[in-house]
Amino acid sequence: MTDSTPAPKSPSEAEQVADIVRRNFAVERGELVIGGQPVSKIAEEFGTPLYVYDQGVLARQLSELRAALPASFELFYSVKANPNAALLKFIVERGCGLEIASSGELMQALAGGCTAERIVFAGPGKTVNELSLAIECGIGEIHLESLAEARRIAAIARHTNRTMRVAVRVNPSAGIQGGGMRMGAKPSPFGVDEDQLDAVLDQLKQEPALDVTGIHLYVGTQILDAETLLGQYREALAIGRRAAARLGRPLRMIDLGGGLGIPYFAHEQRLDLAAVGAGLAQMAREAAADPLLREAKFVIEPGRYLVGECGIYVTRVLDVKQSRGKTFVVVDGGMHQHLAASGNLGQTIKRNFPVAVLNKLDATPAEAVDVVGPLCTPLDVLARNLPLPMVVEGDLIGVLQSGAYARTASPLGFLSHPAPPEVLIAEGAARLVSGRGE
Repeated sequence: MTDSTPAPKSPSEAEQVADIVRRNFAVERGELVIGGQPVSKIAEEFGTPLYVYDQGVLARQLSELRAALPASFELFYSVKANPNAALLKFIVERGCGLEIASSGELMQALAGGCTAERIVFAGPGKTVNELSLAIECGIGEIHLESLAEARRIAAIARHTNRTMRVAVRVNPSAGIQGGGMRMGAKPSPFGVDEDQLDAVLDQLKQEPALDVTGIHLYVGTQILDAETLLGQYREALAIGRRAAARLGRPLRMIDLGGGLGIPYFAHEQRLDLAAVGAGLAQMAREAAADPLLREAKFVIEPGRYLVGECGIYVTRVLDVKQSRGKTFVVVDGGMHQHLAASGNLGQTIKRNFPVAVLNKLDATPAEAVDVVGPLCTPLDVLARNLPLPMVVEGDLIGVLQSGAYARTASPLGFLSHPAPPEVLIAEGAARLVSGRGE
């Protein structure tokens, strides 16, 4: 690009909404249609606020991701992104394993039809009870966060006459820039620091109750740049090679973590999945030529990439009011049910999620408004200074890209509003998959 060439223009918030709708849904007479169901019909049947998930969008995301991966790569869905049982069942039935971070998620994974050996358990604060339950269930693998945790696992395994498969989670020395949240190359409660890895592996080799299968590396999340993501994965490959050499035998598993992002904000571009796939194919060829890595199974743990785009948080307008020249659109849902959209989950500066008037998608924006919830706190803002069409009481306002870390990462008990229901649209039919208040 020359100095005289203008930089590419970032899409507006309205253009971003239109792009998401074109990719995932349909519009009839200005109204959003989700999996063949008009949003007004869904809202009338199940009430608002609510979460709506389109199984067809989830199926497409899973199919596209799997098609981009080499044959030696497996998918283990990260349950924390959205633990709804209907979604877990659908994902498991299509051959994915599950990654969990608590005993509660273990129970949800098993209830969703996942066999224990297709579950891996990560997280820095696993209790003895959780470890005991996981081992007794026959879980496939536990990812170690410290030597103290390794000793606890070994003691439980010996007591139950088992040998437990474990992988070492590594906090790498090299940082990976460009993600929404960095989790490596700094002091961290997650994993073993890379400069301590050799000493840790030496101790683990001496424990017959532990079978060290490989490593787990996860240093960034919500990554939209293919080269940044591949840099994270290449770092895992290099550390895996080093770990295998230290163990004196080939690795059987390298968990690359997740990190695949989806666009939430108007300036963000969609992850180039083809570029990711090409980079992973090259990594697979390198691993196949390396005696220390050729037997390794590679695991990727997508969460939001699979379920984020399939979900919409739907609210109804209760009031439209003016205050000192500012228009406020008051809806029946808010930050207690979608903390991420309010900007209170990791954002330093509030930026708007893709928000739209779902029954007026063909209308021209009339003014910039604040969309606020029903809570008695000024933090309860779903969108700020957002250009919207003329809004009236009863209109439906939705937050797109809400299938991941929306309901599950929100303080649902705040002010004791009932938890919103979750509705799954599959094969043209709407089905309640969790009721109001559950």
